[in-house]
Amino acid sequence: MITGLSRLECERLSGTERFKGDGAPDDCTLRDYWSWRSSLLLDNTERGILAEFLIASALHLHITPRREWGDADIKLPSGVKIEIKSAAYVQSWEQYAYSNIQFRIAPHTGWDAFTDEYSDVKKRWAHLYVFCVYTRKKPPFDPMNVEEWDFYVIDTKILDAEVSTQKTIGLRPLERLPVHKCSYKNLRAVILEMEKEIILKSQSETGESGFGEPLLDR
Repeated sequence: MITGLSRLECERLSGTERFKGDGAPDDCTLRDYWSWRSSLLLDNTERGILAEFLIASALHLHITPRREWGDADIKLPSGVKIEIKSAAYVQSWEQYAYSNIQFRIAPHTGWDAFTDEYSDVKKRWAHLYVFCVYTRKKPPFDPMNVEEWDFYVIDTKILDAEVSTQKTIGLRPLERLPVHKCSYKNLRAVILEMEKEIILKSQSETGESGFGEPLLDR
């Protein structure tokens, strides 16, 4: 590997860092950039990242900076992986009707950020999916109000069994599956209980779970 092209470590920044170099704006900080880039929280891309943050914060894992690339959005210390999808009835653009709630669940090839290698296998790589719905339909909209979100947590094995090759799933079909619907307040407990179940099932099936200690026991 060429020196300098290894996987970069992700340092948590404070927002007070300033731009550098000849002619750099002397009145702008990294916080200004974040504010400029991320203020429209109902934008599709930004809402998805916010949903990831809500899950991470519920699990007390938001101190570790987010990485864009990986085979799952959040990896628990045990090794259990979580895929996060978000949707909303309202968008940041002009609408004539509320959006239908749809989530993308297509199996896909995996990529390892440590080795820069792709897998030819198409599957759902996470052990859990968390579907996040911003529920408010009328102004004022405040996606930072966690009470305006619903969360649906499901074991990936259920998706594989019930909708094996399906690329998307709507809210009503999702609700017909054995899914755990919860508020933000109960989200941590639901995820950690399911994490424990996944580890125990793996141990029961193989004799060795292949996972570390569940977060619930830490």
